[in-house]
Amino acid sequence: MRTKRELQSAIRGTGRAVLVINARSRRGRRLYSTARRRLEEAGLEFAQVFPVTEPDRLNDLFKDVLALDPDLVVVGGGDGTVAEAVGHLAHRDIALGILPLGTTNNFARSLELPVDLKGAVGVLRDGKVADVDVGHVEAEPPSPGGAAHHDGGHIFANMVSIGLSVHVAEQVPHDLKRFIGRGAYAVTAARLLPRHEAFRATITIDGETHEMATHQLNVANGAHHSGQRIARDASPDDRLLAVYRLGDEHRLRLASATARHVLTGQWRSLNEDAFLTTDHVHIATDPPLNVDVDGEVKGRTPVSVRLLGNALRVIVPGSFHDT
Repeated sequence: MRTKRELQSAIRGTGRAVLVINARSRRGRRLYSTARRRLEEAGLEFAQVFPVTEPDRLNDLFKDVLALDPDLVVVGGGDGTVAEAVGHLAHRDIALGILPLGTTNNFARSLELPVDLKGAVGVLRDGKVADVDVGHVEAEPPSPGGAAHHDGGHIFANMVSIGLSVHVAEQVPHDLKRFIGRGAYAVTAARLLPRHEAFRATITIDGETHEMATHQLNVANGAHHSGQRIARDASPDDRLLAVYRLGDEHRLRLASATARHVLTGQWRSLNEDAFLTTDHVHIATDPPLNVDVDGEVKGRTPVSVRLLGNALRVIVPGSFHDT
């Protein structure tokens, strides 16, 4: 593995870069041509360009990308496209660059990237290589002696979610996302909440168990959820996972907790009682529930979630605090 400085020098010199743009993301379809033009005007050249029109083939596409042995992979798309890239690029001597073209762009926001196209291209041209944390989630046997169903797990960039948001992600209309953006999730959540059942969660950290009832439980590596900051000191480069619930078993408290999260996240701290911070957590729920990993359902509880520190190299603004 090269040092970050060596990789950055290679990218700025004669290194090989590859561009992947999801032409079906919220803004990717509309801004594809503009993005190509701005990248060209910024002097950024690519050995190969992959326009994505079939997102379900992203896994195979990234195998083709890695076969080119690039120094930099620039990904234009939303959180789902970025998450797929992260799963392939973690622990590799390759930097990830991001053009935020999705609805919420949570991981891009956590990296302090501009969400406008001009600003994001400027970071690709003038930014630095940093290494940040990612997470790993894996299903576990439901009880001691239970039949093992380990699947190797999944790397994630931003968040693991359990509860209402999983149903929202599955049912939010694509056309509504395209027309009103992030608001589509709130509209869909309001429609689903009256029928959503609370669940009990058992959270184990360093041998200590916490039990709670809720409609929504999150484990965050990144600093943003639904496009909003979760805490002023949250970062994808702090060696911490932040475990938190929104509300309890009462539906109205979920609504008020979500509103509080949106309105006050930028002032809250991970040191507050609302958060449990760790580098490894085990979560079981009653009943067992689907687990959303950066926007895709990846198995069911119980799960083990752990931090992979400094496992991903990314292009970030020069002002980003890299630890």
